[in-house]
Amino acid sequence: MTFDLVARDPQTKARAGVLTTDHGPIETPIFMPVGTAGSVKAVHQRELKDDVQAQIILGNTYHLYLRPGLDTLQKAGGLHKFNGWDRPMLTDSGGYQVYSLSNTRKIKEEGVKFRSHIDGSQHLFTPEGVMDIQRIIGADIIMAFDECTPWPCDYDYARRSLDMTHRWLKRCMARIDSTEPLYGHEQQLFPIVQGSTFRDLREKSAQFVAEQGRAGNAIGGLSVGEPADLMYEMTELCCDILPSDKPRYLMGVGTPANILENIALGVDMFDCVLPTRNARNGMLFTTQGIINIRNKKWEQDFSPLDAELGGYASTFYSKSYLRHLFHASEYLGGMAASVHNLTFYLWLVRSAREQILAGTFSEWKERMVKQLMIRL
Repeated sequence: MTFDLVARDPQTKARAGVLTTDHGPIETPIFMPVGTAGSVKAVHQRELKDDVQAQIILGNTYHLYLRPGLDTLQKAGGLHKFNGWDRPMLTDSGGYQVYSLSNTRKIKEEGVKFRSHIDGSQHLFTPEGVMDIQRIIGADIIMAFDECTPWPCDYDYARRSLDMTHRWLKRCMARIDSTEPLYGHEQQLFPIVQGSTFRDLREKSAQFVAEQGRAGNAIGGLSVGEPADLMYEMTELCCDILPSDKPRYLMGVGTPANILENIALGVDMFDCVLPTRNARNGMLFTTQGIINIRNKKWEQDFSPLDAELGGYASTFYSKSYLRHLFHASEYLGGMAASVHNLTFYLWLVRSAREQILAGTFSEWKERMVKQLMIRL
């Protein structure tokens, strides 16, 4: 796996690069649609390729481990063969799910004991076990097992959690370095910077992660309820420490404005459930601003969802028709809206890349942050 920087914006810390994997290249900055259980909700793989133009998607260790299970995935030849996606893939280690299952899990040095949200059965995730699971899933990029602390968070808890996350990282690296991929393609481990919103802990973690010399690095534990300005402060601090010749992945972020602001701080990779989750509730992101398609104002608006965006869903369906689908509770409504929103997100990072290459990102970003968050 290689990462080549091809351009830097002269007025911000934004970069354009190419991350090359055995399943193909990824042009950065990039947004990665979230396919938690091996499927990006309500979106066909063909649509992800042809309309959304996704270059990489995500799977989730916790969910895939529980269902369909490791035996099925290994017999299928890994998640790429199982779901038919032949481009790069990343798997989240399940650390965030451990965070969100606070009522049904116990965290110890060994790992995390938790109850399945499906049937209540008990399971144990250890750093070594999570690496083995991700080997079986077969993603190109696999994430270290960490603890995602909540916000707000007590300093002493955040410090103890961070120290354990670093010890877990050492165990993750030892396991990965002593095992081989199962399906003939390279897999690379990305460590995760934690430390809540405490500057000294974030600095300590970013320096520790940078010293490990892995193929890429992630920033976790943000976008968990903290104010946006605090997220940007922590992100910039981490990006200034993490090596510039490796991709930087900000986990779980975010709105269009969040993505543009963090690109300006030096982030290369993003993921978030926001575009598909909001789509299923009738919120559309467009090149002109945000639309609540359920509103009456769209009842007889027969113009495309977003003529400037391009892509099948965005240009074929009218606002009036999509509003009708939502009010009639037709599944097609959520499907079309999901494809549209993902098309928008990939357009957004592709446009950011074009502006970085042209040396005009800073001015464009300031204009777009304001425009894209207008409620139409």
